[in-house]
Amino acid sequence: MKYKRILLKLSGESLMGTKQFGIDNGRIAQYAQQIKEISDMGVQVAIVIGGGNIFRGIQAEEGGMDRVHGDYMGMLATMINSMALQSALEKAGVETRLQSAIKMEQICEPFIRRKAVRHLEKNRVVIFGAGTGNPYFTTDTAATLRAIEIEANVVLKGTRVDGIYTADPEKDKTATKYDTISFDEVYAKNLEVMDLTAFTLCKENKLPIIVFDMNKSGNLKKLMDGDKVGTLVSL
Repeated sequence: MKYKRILLKLSGESLMGTKQFGIDNGRIAQYAQQIKEISDMGVQVAIVIGGGNIFRGIQAEEGGMDRVHGDYMGMLATMINSMALQSALEKAGVETRLQSAIKMEQICEPFIRRKAVRHLEKNRVVIFGAGTGNPYFTTDTAATLRAIEIEANVVLKGTRVDGIYTADPEKDKTATKYDTISFDEVYAKNLEVMDLTAFTLCKENKLPIIVFDMNKSGNLKKLMDGDKVGTLVSL
């Protein structure tokens, strides 16, 4: 087992599956199975999910809404996704705890670092909802921040593409994939991995990032087995 404790970052859009909006039950069940697979191996799993399939604060601002107001709505969107994944995981027989950066006592625990670590040590999956609890910060930044706080070995960014490319592979057919790349190279080549705040946090705390295709079943387990999947970003 290559990693003992991981932070898995999933985008809200990935939960849509083939839909244009909302949550695809089939996709979320597939994710739950993959997470169960590695949890059963003894890997300690923490998860952060975006909210882009439901609401994006930055788009609301373009429509004339106050950015702070929009960002808080976005945080609530991540909670809807987090609850959906929690339900899918528990249905698959995985003990799961949901912690929110904004207090919502009726549906989850507040984020308490020590409590989160205890859950992980007891082999419970911990989902961190509501981003950082602050406007202007993305869920990528939340994922990085939580990973550092819980002392995760790696941030796994599950996407639709199987790694980092020289250009967008969906638009440019000549784009080639990197197996490994350094933080400095990503900066120099202006590649989009995460937003700059999240990326810099990882670099400063020597926290490696792996970008991989989460939609391909078995990829998560392969990563835990030490197989080469996706792109590794490290110092």
